Amino acid sequence: MSIAQIARRWRGRLDARIADFGLTEARWLALLTLSRSGDGITQKELANRLLIEGPTLVRTLDWLEGEGLVERRSSAQDRRAKTLHLTERALPLIQRIEAAATVVRAEILAGIPEEDLAACLAVLERVAIGLATPPSGG
Repeated sequence: MSIAQIARRWRGRLDARIADFGLTEARWLALLTLSRSGDGITQKELANRLLIEGPTLVRTLDWLEGEGLVERRSSAQDRRAKTLHLTERALPLIQRIEAAATVVRAEILAGIPEEDLAACLAVLERVAIGLATPPSGG
């Protein structure tokens, strides 16, 4: 099974748990990514982190903003850019998402020795570093 298949199945299991919260995968992923990225990232940064195009993200942000979970503000550095900020209303929901993610992670990784997980994560980190490094032009 490929890493992409594992990631899809993992997100699918988490999505099933979070469905009761009234959020689609796109919405809870955006909230979770915003929460983990810190306050005030730009829409462009969030789209890059989610690996989606800006126009796709706009629809999700419109909904989240309409629900009072996210605020868009003009960037102090670039008047054309908008920064994203979670509202107080979003915080209990994010805590519920994080709790569900913790339970799903524990279920999926149950029975795998810590040293095996550590080795796997170390390898994946090296792969990530390799992907972040521009290819040599040979």
